[in-house]
This record gives sequence, C-alpha cells and structure tokens, in this order.
Amino acid sequence: MLPRRDAFIRFDYLIKDEEVLSDMNDSTKKSTQLTEQEQLNQFRVLAVKYNLKLDLSQSMELNDSGLDFLAASARTTDGAAWMLRIPRRPDVIQSAVYEAKVLELVSRKLPVAVPGWQINRPDFIAYRKLPGTPAATIDTTAMAYKWHIDPEALSSEFVQSLAAAIAALHRINGRTAEQAGLLAVEAGDLRAGASARMEVVRQAYGVSEELWERWQAWLADASYWPQHTSLIHGDLHPGHILVDENERVCGLLDWTEAECGDPAADFSAFYTVFGEEALSRLLEEYEKAGGRVWPRMKEHIVQFQVAYPVSIALFALKSGLEQYADMAREALGVPVIKREE
Repeated sequence: MLPRRDAFIRFDYLIKDEEVLSDMNDSTKKSTQLTEQEQLNQFRVLAVKYNLKLDLSQSMELNDSGLDFLAASARTTDGAAWMLRIPRRPDVIQSAVYEAKVLELVSRKLPVAVPGWQINRPDFIAYRKLPGTPAATIDTTAMAYKWHIDPEALSSEFVQSLAAAIAALHRINGRTAEQAGLLAVEAGDLRAGASARMEVVRQAYGVSEELWERWQAWLADASYWPQHTSLIHGDLHPGHILVDENERVCGLLDWTEAECGDPAADFSAFYTVFGEEALSRLLEEYEKAGGRVWPRMKEHIVQFQVAYPVSIALFALKSGLEQYADMAREALGVPVIKREE
C-alpha cells in the first residue's frame, strides 16, 4: 500500500491509455496516444477555429496530469497568458457545462480569483491565466508533488488566506446554489448518500471487513456529522490552489466537483497531504474567518479521508479505466486482479 500522500498523488495523476469513443470530437480522443508535439498542435488548431490568436513564436507548455482535461498554457499576440483545456472524455463535456454555472456564481462571492472562461465550447475551453502559482504541481516522472510552498512548515499567510477563502465559499448556502443550477444535498441526506455510494462500491469491487466496519461505525454515529451543508469546491488539493509571492492564496482552479454538500470535503485533501496538526491550524483560522464548525468536525474530516477509496472506486466505474479499478481494489483492501501481459 502506498503512503497516504503518495496514494493521493497517484490518484490525482492521469495516464489515459484507453476508451476510444467514436462519437467524440477528434480533439478529445486519446490525447496520450499522441506525442507532446501532436497534443500541442491540437490546441493550435482549436485556437484558430475559435479565433484565439496565439503567438506562435512563444513556446506552449503542456500539462497532461489532469483527470478530466488535457491542458496547456500559451501566450496570445497581445502578450497575455492563457490557459487552454481540451476534454478527455465525452462525459467531461457535460461536466464543463456544469462547471461554467459554478464559476458564474463563485466569481461574485469569493475573495480570490477563479477562471473566467472567455471561450467555452464542447471541444475547447480557454481563459486568461490567473495570477499566482499552484501551491504544488505533480512531477509525473517521480510521481510526487513539486512544491512551491514548504509542506512541512506551512506559512501563516497560506493557512489564513486558505481558511478565509474556504469560509467565504461555505457561506454560499443551498438555496443560492440551487438557484444557480447547482447540485444541492440536505444535511439530513448526507449519511444516506454516503452509505449508498459505499454500497455501490462494495457491490462492484468488494471492501475489506475492517474498512467496511469502520465506515459503518462512522455512518451510524450522528455526532460526527454536520447539521448543515454548504457550497464546496470538492477537489481542493494543492494543484488547484494558487498562491502569490507571499504564499497567500489568490485563486482556486477546477470547479467540476463543486456542489452544496458536506463541508468536510474541502478539508479532506488538506488533511491527507499536510497532516493532523496542519488541519487543526486550518480549522482554527476557518472559524476565525466565520466558518461554521461543530464539535466533532475534525474527527469527521479524518473519517471522511478514510472513505477516500470510495472516490477512487466511483471514478474507476465512471471512466471504465482498469488502472483505476486496480487502484480502487488496492485502496479497498481487496485483491487486485492479475492480468496477462
């Protein structure tokens, strides 16, 4: 079993080598079968198609680490930096329609920047690059984070500004989210929803007895669970957090998983990567910033992280990718299926 942080990185990194679908636009098919230059040419072709004038004298930088989108950074002829995205699968196209609704809402509510999509088409998304640098990027060779902050000694600026951003996000309630066309879950339905997802995973892959019993104990004890829901980002790992030169959070990326749901979701990745002591600091600053807490919130976040294999398994089922099915089985504590080479 991989160490916790490494397992998280491994799931967050994508190597798509399957699932050619005939109804996809050519630009969305099997990007990892292409060379880097061929992938970059996809972006150039789509930029021309949608009248985005790239400066071809400037190099483009490819980022193929995302689960849902192939991405690249480029400059236009006016010198502006842009981020370009191509969906990897047909289901991502519909997710992008949803994400656009999320961005429309949160762009008006947060103290940090979010992407503003100037081009939003089924096969191509483009927006001006936000200021700041990701707190970490993924080194796809070493399968490890490449840090732009010190993960072992998080600065007060980083923790306080992240807490303030999360608190502002969580002040957006279910009614506001629903009016914007977003998914919303009532607090009373959180446990039932989690239980249903666990059961889907158990039927598909199996779950070790020890892990299943721990999940069921968590579900059965109402004292862990919040009595409220809030708008959550849903995938708040270091690669989606932009920081400035002083390590203050200045932007948040990739809002595909946002919904009105369990606030613990936005602390799970932080706890996974930075540990319990850092989580305590973040929760303290979150409360100071107006975030709504409850007595067993920290314990609930820890249990939420224990259920992380559910997310891996559900993604494996959704995508049909065997490497994620194997990763799910490993995380669920069940035998990985051996296949002939």
